[in-house]
Amino acid sequence: MQASDPARGASTAAPPAPPAGEVATLSPVGADDALTALGPDRFSNRELSWLEFGARLLELAGDDRVPLLERCKFLAIFSEGLDEFFQVRVAGLKDQVDAGLRTRSADGLRPSEALRAIGARVTELVDRQSHVFLDSVVPALAEAGVRVADWSSLDDADRLHLTEAFNRQIFPVLTPLSVDPGHPFPYISNLSLNLIVRVGDPVSGVERVARVKVPPLLPRFVVMPDGERFVALEQIIAAQLATLFPDMVIGEHYAFRVTRNADLVLEEDEADDLLAAVEMELRRRRFGRAVRLEVAADISDDMRDMLVHELDLGPEDRYEIAAPLDLGGLWGVYELDRPDLHEQAWAPMTPPRLANAGNETADLFAVLRERDVLVHHPYDSFTTSVEAFIAQAAADPDVLAIKQTLYRTSGDSPIAASLIQAAEAGKQVAAVVELKARFDEQANISWARALEEAGVHVVYGLVGLKTHSKAALVVRREEDGIRRYCHVGTGNYNPRTARQYEDLGLLSADPELGADVGDLFNFLTGYSRYARYRKLVVAPMALRQRITELIESEAEAGPEGRITIKVNGLTDPEIIDSLYRASMAGVPIDLVVRGVCNLRPGVPGLSDTIRVRSIVGRFLEHSRIYRFGGTGTRPLTLLMGSADLMERNLDRRIEVLTPVTDPELQARVLEVLELNLADDTNSWVLGPNETWERVPTTEGVSAQRRLQELARDRARRRREAETLGTGA
Repeated sequence: MQASDPARGASTAAPPAPPAGEVATLSPVGADDALTALGPDRFSNRELSWLEFGARLLELAGDDRVPLLERCKFLAIFSEGLDEFFQVRVAGLKDQVDAGLRTRSADGLRPSEALRAIGARVTELVDRQSHVFLDSVVPALAEAGVRVADWSSLDDADRLHLTEAFNRQIFPVLTPLSVDPGHPFPYISNLSLNLIVRVGDPVSGVERVARVKVPPLLPRFVVMPDGERFVALEQIIAAQLATLFPDMVIGEHYAFRVTRNADLVLEEDEADDLLAAVEMELRRRRFGRAVRLEVAADISDDMRDMLVHELDLGPEDRYEIAAPLDLGGLWGVYELDRPDLHEQAWAPMTPPRLANAGNETADLFAVLRERDVLVHHPYDSFTTSVEAFIAQAAADPDVLAIKQTLYRTSGDSPIAASLIQAAEAGKQVAAVVELKARFDEQANISWARALEEAGVHVVYGLVGLKTHSKAALVVRREEDGIRRYCHVGTGNYNPRTARQYEDLGLLSADPELGADVGDLFNFLTGYSRYARYRKLVVAPMALRQRITELIESEAEAGPEGRITIKVNGLTDPEIIDSLYRASMAGVPIDLVVRGVCNLRPGVPGLSDTIRVRSIVGRFLEHSRIYRFGGTGTRPLTLLMGSADLMERNLDRRIEVLTPVTDPELQARVLEVLELNLADDTNSWVLGPNETWERVPTTEGVSAQRRLQELARDRARRRREAETLGTGA
C-alpha cells in the first residue's frame, strides 16, 4: 500500500505481505513498528466514511428490487442525514479553519483539506440523488399511479383546486420580504426552504429582489384530491406570486435553502443551571453561521452570486440541485396508504416468556425471578416488553422506586407517562434526562418539566458528559426482602424508533447486575466517585480499558482467538490500532459497522484477517454487540449495550455494556451476529482501498427477514404449547 494523496504526506510502504495461504504474525514490538511506519495511511477519514454510508442509502433508493415507497424513504433518510452532517461535522471543520487550526486528523488531513474532499464527494452524491429521484423513482411512481406532479402538467381543474387551497391555507401564512435600501437582506433561518424572486414596478421600472419563506409547518408535498398525486409546496407558491406582489411584474424566481451551524456548545460557566444553559444555546442555534447553500440547478448566475454574498459563503459552499430541494419531505409520500408499494407490514411479536394465554402480558417480575429475558426489537414488541416492564412497576403497590435514563423519547412517551403515574402514586422516581441529545433538546426539556411537575426527581446529566446509556431500575419489596429488577439496552426508550431501529435489551433480576445499575444511578444522580462495578462495563471510567484488554487477550491466542463486533461507528484510533495488532497476530476478526468506519481491512501485513461489512436495510441496524473468544476451549465473553467504538462514546459519554451469560441468550445473540455475517441481500463489504462494494446475492440470505421468521416461529411455538396445555 502506498500513500498517493499528497494531503497525507510522504509515501510510506506497508510491511511485506506474507506468503499465499499464510497469515502474518508479528510480535507486539513488531506490530507497533508496522503501525508507526504506516502512519496516517492506516486510517480513513471520518467525514468521507460517513458520506459513503450516504452512498449506500442512495444505492438502495436506486434499486428497483426495493419496494417503491421504501426507496422514497431512503431518499428522505439521506437528505435528513446530509442536513445533520453539514450542521455538525462540516460546521465543526469550518470552525477549525476559522480558528486557524492546521492540525491533521488521524487520517492525515487538515480541516481545509477535508472540506475540499467533502465538497467534491457531496457534489457527486447530490447529483446521484437527483438522478435517482427524477429518472428512476418519479417515473416508477407514475407507473404505479402515484405522480409527483409539476405545476405545468396540471389541467385547469387541478390548478383551480390548488389556487383555492393556496388562498385558504397558504397565503395567510406567507410574509414576502423585499430587499432594498430600506429593507436589508433578511435573515434566512436554518433549513428553511425559500423562494428568491425578482419583482419589477411597471410604472417606475425599478426592480427589486424579494424572499418568500415556504412555511415549514405545512406539508412539503400537497396531496391532490385523488390521493395519488403530489405537488411540491414551493411550486404552488411560485404559481401564485402575483397574489403576493399585486400589480407588479414577476420576473425570475428560484428555490433555495440554507444550512447553518447547529452544534450545541455549552460553556463551563453556563452549566450551573444546565436547563437554562441548554435553552439559551437552542436560541443561539437559530442564528448559527451559514455553512451550505442549496439552490435550484437553473438559477441565474447573478441571483446565485447574490445569495452566496449575502450569506457570507464561498463558491465551494453552494450546491446546485436538479431535484426539488429538501427531499426529506418524501416522508409524506412514504406514508401513502399503498401496501403494494411498501415492505410487507410487520407486527412485532410478544416474547414468549412475557406472554400469557390470550396474548395478555405476563407478570414480568415473576418471569424475571426465574430467568433473564432477551428482547430484540423490532422483531420483539417494545410495547409488551420494555413499556410493560415500566408500566407494571408503576402500577405495582410493592414497587418502591423506579429509576430511568431518557436520552431520546417520543412526544407521547408511554414510559414517561408511567413514570409520572408512579410518582403520583408516591413511589420514589428518578429520571436522568439528557438535555444535550442533539436535535432532541427541546423535546427533552418539555419532558423534564412535565416529570418535575409530577414529583419525579429529574437530573439533567453530568457537566462535560452526555448520559447515553440505556438503563432502567425497579426496586421492589418482596417476601424475602428488597429485590432489584433492571433493563439494559442498546436503544432509546422510544416506541416509535423501536419499530424502526434494530436493538437489543436485557431484562434481569440478577442481584449483581441490579446492584450495578443501582450504583450507576447513584453516580448519575448523587455526588460520588466512580463505583467498582461487578458486571457492568461503564464509560468513560473502564470501557476503553476493558475493550482493549479483551482485544489483547485474543491477540495472545493468535489464530485460535476470535473477535466479532457489531457497532454503528468505529473511529477511535487506539481501538483500531489494537484491532490491527490482533490481526497481525493472526486473530480472525469480523466487524459489522453500519456507518462510519475508519479502519482499513484487508491491507497486507496490517489487517489481513479483518473483514468489515455494513448492513443497510428496512430496519436501521442499531444494536452494539461485542464477542470475544468462544472458540475451542477459549471462554466466550459477550457484551451488549449503548457504546460505539468512537472517541465520544469511550471518553465523553456515560455508556453501559452488560455481559450476556445465560447460554440460551448467548445463543440468540450469536445467532444475530452469524446472520449479519451471512447476509447477502442488504450487505456491503469494505475494501482496503476504502471503497464499499455490495455483496452479490448468491444464497439470498436476508438477516432482517430471517430474524422476523425466527420471531414468528417463537410466537407460534408458544401458541402451540398453550394449546397442548389446555387440551384444546
